[in-house]
Amino acid sequence: MKAAVIREFGDISKLIIEEVATPIAGPGEVIVKMKTAGINHLDHDIREGISGFPIEFPHVPGIEGAGEIVDLGSGVTSASIGQRVGISLLAPCGVCKMCLSGQDNLCYNGHFLGASMWGTYADYVKCYESQLIHLPHNLSFDKAAASHLCFGTAWHMAVHYGKVTAGMNVLVNAAGSGVGTSAIQIAKLHGARVIASAGSDEKLVKARELGADVTINYRDDNLAVATMEATNGIGAELVIESVGGEVLLKSIDAAAKGGMIVTCGAHAGEQINLDVITLFRKNLRFQGSVLSTRLEMEHIFQLVADKKLNPVIHTKLKLEDVKEAAKLTSNRNFFGKILLET
Repeated sequence: MKAAVIREFGDISKLIIEEVATPIAGPGEVIVKMKTAGINHLDHDIREGISGFPIEFPHVPGIEGAGEIVDLGSGVTSASIGQRVGISLLAPCGVCKMCLSGQDNLCYNGHFLGASMWGTYADYVKCYESQLIHLPHNLSFDKAAASHLCFGTAWHMAVHYGKVTAGMNVLVNAAGSGVGTSAIQIAKLHGARVIASAGSDEKLVKARELGADVTINYRDDNLAVATMEATNGIGAELVIESVGGEVLLKSIDAAAKGGMIVTCGAHAGEQINLDVITLFRKNLRFQGSVLSTRLEMEHIFQLVADKKLNPVIHTKLKLEDVKEAAKLTSNRNFFGKILLET
């Protein structure tokens, strides 16, 4: 089969299109003919060797995608050949404390697509039965691939942790990112008032088209001051944060008393000098968040199929253009999701 392969850590030049052996399904595994793969910033961290995941070479990246089941390993009972599926980043074990409590996104023993196992930048993918989310009949492969990680992550942040409700002021940082464009829609779906921030005016125009009520360019304006002005001095009851660094610090100042900041990323600065006094004097809750649960993803896929949510797709490229896709992701000159046709 054809796949994008890395044989050592490094820059985008390490992504090479090669012919590799087509995988064979083992017990509890399935083979999916990939249709569409999603591009994510974690792919860069994995390729560069800074993700923290143990990678064995040669390796096929890609942590997100959708396709059609073409082969089943022994013991597979919940899937059949020909089914259309999305593939989760995490393959939960199903038996640990987290899985049994419904928090399968925090599985202690899981395998990770595109990290501890080969990923979706290929014609075929071998994955575990537990990774499969069946797609509604009217949900396209493109929209499924563009929804899984971004809508799933944003939903877990805003709904599970943030308890977003009608009338709530929600600050969404990195409004042009996959998570940002998803969070705007999820907050509006729940009746919230959205304040969207980004580093370019062009992205802010598009954020308003998605439903953002107020927009802030955090490169030109003080994020905290502008948020307070937009909320009559109250601040944001919920902050959806994925930037880190100075933007995260300003978000703490922008948060309302009793508010919550939920973070899922920090590429602009993973370490900050935090004044803890601000946290307890404002009675803030600071929450990390990762991925989403299986039940959440089933619900999200149905919402997308019902056109209540709509993933923003910046562009779709051929697998052979994987380096161009990586460049777009790296320089952040995009709005929404970048996809690969596999």
